[in-house]
Amino acid sequence: MTERLVVIGGDAAGMSAASQARRRRSPDDLNIVAFERGQHVSYSACGIPYLVAGDVDDVDDLVARRPEEFRERQHIDLRLGSEVVAIDTDRREVTVRDATREYREPFDQLVIATGGEPIRPDVPGAVAVGIHGVQTLDDGIRILGYLDRHTPRRAVVVGAGYIGLEMAEAMIRHGLEVTLVDGAEQPMRTLDPDMGALVAAALEREGVRLRLGERLQGFGSTAGRVSAVHTSAGEIPADIVILGLGTRPNSRLAAAADIKVGETGGIRVDRRMRTSADGVWAAGDCVENLHLVSQRPVAVALGTHANKQGRAAGINIGGGYATFPGVVGTAVSKLCANEVARTGLSTAEAEAAGFRTFSVVTESTTRAGYFPDAKKITTKIIAECTTGRFLGGQIVGQEGAAKRIDALAVALWHGMTVEEMTSLDLSYAPPFAPVWDPILIAARKAAEHLAGS
Repeated sequence: MTERLVVIGGDAAGMSAASQARRRRSPDDLNIVAFERGQHVSYSACGIPYLVAGDVDDVDDLVARRPEEFRERQHIDLRLGSEVVAIDTDRREVTVRDATREYREPFDQLVIATGGEPIRPDVPGAVAVGIHGVQTLDDGIRILGYLDRHTPRRAVVVGAGYIGLEMAEAMIRHGLEVTLVDGAEQPMRTLDPDMGALVAAALEREGVRLRLGERLQGFGSTAGRVSAVHTSAGEIPADIVILGLGTRPNSRLAAAADIKVGETGGIRVDRRMRTSADGVWAAGDCVENLHLVSQRPVAVALGTHANKQGRAAGINIGGGYATFPGVVGTAVSKLCANEVARTGLSTAEAEAAGFRTFSVVTESTTRAGYFPDAKKITTKIIAECTTGRFLGGQIVGQEGAAKRIDALAVALWHGMTVEEMTSLDLSYAPPFAPVWDPILIAARKAAEHLAGS
């Protein structure tokens, strides 16, 4: 008898799960139906700021696979413009709403890949035209359309995290005056304050006006269109507003179906991506992850994790065996020529997790100092006192700086100490690194600090 798999969500996690299940089970054995409430599937949400900035020429360039590929090549019944509004785990069915009707669809296996939802401020004026989130491909298209139709002069970006930085650059590239607002005293609050100060300095060098430590209180509008941002420190004129306040797991469907949701708001899953309900799986930004350093639950919205989790769920549904063990919190971002990266725990996060820490900060260059276009790079290493266990790293620099975080992420994944890291066999040639790579310099300084203490 043919089994029926229903997938809720048509982006990274959902379609990865559907594709992996199909590779292992034929249409005669497994019937797959995928519901996507929007009009795009399998696209790079992380590429939206670069589409707006002009680095990506065409919307289609962000689409990994078109709907026809899933339907015709993989025999997946992909239904766009169809939103699942309820899950009934007892009756084994979902309720679907499209443009013309509401109906029920049965399932034997279910994948919940509802993603994250943007945090929108509950303040006066938040519905004014010209206030944009950055969550879906349609959001990016709307921002480009607004820039083209209204030719704004002043942009205010609310939120100084990864998306805030990237959208600030996009607005700079369109020639707008950019103001960045955040309630924290530093941009990139996932960094330690000293590294956040370097990011603030880089923003100011690019001409961004910083309004840090200011609470958003509302928006002003003229004829229904946004004209100002009101903060605890006053009014900022605005012709367009970009919201970069981050996302939270979209777990409402699961919670309403009595599927367990964790303290982060994400759906609880095991290493195989199984939820608390029999035959129900979850993957992507809607789930709760285990941080492998702190051993605490975290909600991390990244396409890398979503694809891996969806792949694991699909392999298991297809009869194979796969796990997603957790995350270490690796992320990178950029603002024009400035690059920012982090992995593991910040000092505050490490101490909250019960570690006693020390840290070192080193300055070096991305290439041999004598080589043309060598750029400055600042590296911070956070480690545990007495053991020297590496707990986290942060990097701020220019071209060639950020991707060095990957070496730190691998060291973190394998539980290395700073002493062990000093012997890493990292590549060297003058166009790519000094003879002592910045990572090795930081590790050596941390090991010397530990030995001296």
